[in-house]
Amino acid sequence: MENRQNQANINWYPGHMAKTRREIKEKIDLIDIVYEVIDARIPISSKIKDIDDLVKNKPRILIMTKTDLCDINKTNKHVKYYESLGYKVVLVDLVNNKNVDKIKIVTENVLKEINEKRESKGLKVRTARALIIGIPNVGKSTLINRLSGKKVVNVGDKPGVTKQLSWIRISKDVDLMDTPGILWPKIDNEIQAINLACFSAIKEEIIPTDEIACYILKYMFKNYKENVKQRYGVTSMDFDDFTDVYELIGRKRGCILKGNEVDYDKVSNIIIKDLKEGYLGKVTFDD
Repeated sequence: MENRQNQANINWYPGHMAKTRREIKEKIDLIDIVYEVIDARIPISSKIKDIDDLVKNKPRILIMTKTDLCDINKTNKHVKYYESLGYKVVLVDLVNNKNVDKIKIVTENVLKEINEKRESKGLKVRTARALIIGIPNVGKSTLINRLSGKKVVNVGDKPGVTKQLSWIRISKDVDLMDTPGILWPKIDNEIQAINLACFSAIKEEIIPTDEIACYILKYMFKNYKENVKQRYGVTSMDFDDFTDVYELIGRKRGCILKGNEVDYDKVSNIIIKDLKEGYLGKVTFDD
């Protein structure tokens, strides 16, 4: 289990993403407010890099999901950074439905300004139009269901569940345009690319599974050593060769092939699953 250097310049940009971008650009003039959704565990890596080109200067709320799984002290530093740039930031826990009402309050405040401008021009107040945008698997569908108070869209834990743009009424005052998860055409930052793979924003086939798992082990051991020790009983790690760690985890978790060999593929999948589902503790991978 040698540690291979990850290749930068990840290209995973299905046709529907290009189509989605084109359609957003065509419809952006209809939009009053943008909900930009990012993952609180990767608050830099999960932010669409060229989003300003897509949403122009529309009022924006930056919504951080998965806060129940993040290292909140670390994530809060990112919140302060984004707020210093002028963003309105709301952290939400969609599992326990925490802080979703804060989005509604911030939205009302933004829309109040918009409506006052409309009235000053002699225009009628109309139902507001919001756009929700984010990378794949960041929780957009769950967020929409929480905002509307009922199930209106399908939810999945793999990228690509939402396939097209669609309008959804989430309240008496707001119609929301749902969009499929999108990335940017070339992910040329090596760390951000593998962070996206760790949390299933890009399909795991794009980067070898063992490479993702070894990166997780390395990052966790450097930053959250106690979590790794508690979960796997690992107290030391060779960052150039993960064989001993894989053997330890594999035997502890029963990943055994015929001939008493450890099933390394199964170990890799367990490590990735443990990270995503919170069994490795509350973590934030962007520094």
